[in-house]
Amino acid sequence: MDRREFSKLVGAAAVAPVLGPSRVPFATLRRWSFTANISECCSCDIPCSCNFGRPERTCHGSRLIQIREGQFEGDSLAGINFVVTFYMGRWTRIYIDDALGGTEIVTLDRLMPVAFGGFARLAQVQVRVPLTVSETSDTFRFSVPESTVEMKLFPGLDGSPITITGLPSRSYHDYVQYESVVHTHRSGEADWSYSGTNGFKSEMRVSG
Repeated sequence: MDRREFSKLVGAAAVAPVLGPSRVPFATLRRWSFTANISECCSCDIPCSCNFGRPERTCHGSRLIQIREGQFEGDSLAGINFVVTFYMGRWTRIYIDDALGGTEIVTLDRLMPVAFGGFARLAQVQVRVPLTVSETSDTFRFSVPESTVEMKLFPGLDGSPITITGLPSRSYHDYVQYESVVHTHRSGEADWSYSGTNGFKSEMRVSG
């Protein structure tokens, strides 16, 4: 499975306006829609060719998904955060922020196979864990017990950010290029450590 297929599986079929109220009549809504911040590092060189639909033989990655706004069948998705660590096309490990409440967990459980079907189908584990996130003007860091990512902006002309448009996935709106400083994972399934490899931040806008 290449990254284009992988992205199709974990994304959705269409883009639609995000609806704000936490609970509104279902008849007025699409079944689900949301906007999320995506932050990821992987083992590929910069820029990651997988994101252009030309996958590497091996891609180890960790992706943070932070849903800013949206709904699933009228229930709010805002504030749901989780990390997916993956060996692309082979397995995933899903780490859900243990700060989420019971209602949010139930809503995410319903959303996961619909909006993130590829991740869900390949999941070896789906567990609640402590999730930390921090950032400065040019760095971004997130971690769960088994995976850590720290990345820095990759400077372009005159030190300005490098942005890429038109990538073939609805997960890659407003794509900004980063470079990994630390990208580690240690579990019973795998053990890796990378630095100087691809990183990015983007916006995911999907509905169904």
